[in-house]
Amino acid sequence: MKALVRRGFLGCCLLLSACASYQQQVDEARRVFSSSPDEAVKKLEPLAKEEGRDQLVYMLDHATALQMAGRYEESSREYIRAERVADAKDYDSISKVTGSLLLSETMVQYKGDDFEKVLINGMNALNFLELGQLDSALVEVRRVNEKLYKLKSDGKSEFNQSPLAFYLGAMIWEADRKFDDAYIAYKNAYDVAPGYWPLREDLVRSAQQAQRPEEVARWRKAFPEVSMKPEWKERNRGEVVLIFLNGWGPRKYPRPENFRFPYLKSVFTPVTAATMILKPTGSAAPAAEAVAKETTPTAPSSAIATATTASIYSVDDVAIKALDADFARLLGSRVAGIATKAVVADQVRQKDQLLGAVTWLALNLSDQADLRQWSTLPKSFNIARSSVPAGNYSIELSAPGSTATSTRDIKVLPGRKTFVVWRLL
Repeated sequence: MKALVRRGFLGCCLLLSACASYQQQVDEARRVFSSSPDEAVKKLEPLAKEEGRDQLVYMLDHATALQMAGRYEESSREYIRAERVADAKDYDSISKVTGSLLLSETMVQYKGDDFEKVLINGMNALNFLELGQLDSALVEVRRVNEKLYKLKSDGKSEFNQSPLAFYLGAMIWEADRKFDDAYIAYKNAYDVAPGYWPLREDLVRSAQQAQRPEEVARWRKAFPEVSMKPEWKERNRGEVVLIFLNGWGPRKYPRPENFRFPYLKSVFTPVTAATMILKPTGSAAPAAEAVAKETTPTAPSSAIATATTASIYSVDDVAIKALDADFARLLGSRVAGIATKAVVADQVRQKDQLLGAVTWLALNLSDQADLRQWSTLPKSFNIARSSVPAGNYSIELSAPGSTATSTRDIKVLPGRKTFVVWRLL
């Protein structure tokens, strides 16, 4: 009888330790993410619908796959559902917390990192921009601002403040001709990411648009290389904004020196930026080219303008900082877990020496690193902008280091922004 108990207990513990981790579950969907995003959606959908401690992370991956497949309305609905799950005050039961000490961190519900919760709204805003629904995109921007304000009020680490969120908001406010709100958002973005060089011109231009002469003078003094451009006041021009999502974010693995703790490893991509070329189409093309050549004399033949993206937000950097900041909590949790395992194993050992040793081994084997993360995020978010005369255009997208290209037909309206989102894996 004792032999059967031993074998049964060991079998159960080893089965638990061998259960497929999140990374193993989602890996098959990631492999087809680029070649067949609809297939990735099919693989992730049942996981996202299954209630449990891992549901949130699968919902985020599922929403991202829907976005990659161009199913923006469905993606938006899934992001909204994921946000509700992330915001729910669903406290883990005592049994689950005890289980996480005895077995693994994966026993408790995944709530997402703070930066991930902010990015839910940022990614959803991209859905609405693709759908041309600026008002809905602004709703997401307001939600981002609320979250960022709360994080700051709670004294959370500065890296959680997202320049991407602020910058997206600024562009949307500017597109909606709410220039004072746009200026404030550009300034917030600059406070978080002063090294993002396009903000220098943005601050001067938006201060002028908001009719803040003192701020115009302040920023022109700070950035003497920025010149006032006549096109800022031209009513017949619009702007094309490329939002480029590059590569894969970092991936979680167990630490080689201690399998109880995760670490993040960057996923290599040879691509660092994307380029857009705008070519006018239709009967207005010759006139548009003539106007454009006055302001963009270096544009390629038949092109009205070119622009290259600059990186505004690195998921790699933020995710690694978030994990490092959480290390003290993880260390305390696992130290407590080892002590709990020792107590349980000792209680078993007092009754059966061999079974006690087996229990100690099995419990430690089951204590695996928590590898759950929103792993379908891009490596970085990058933006390029180009002011052009209103009209119809063909936009050609490419990325040095990759053979991938994309061509789309767009319409630029006077005084408005046309947003284009491109994801390259």
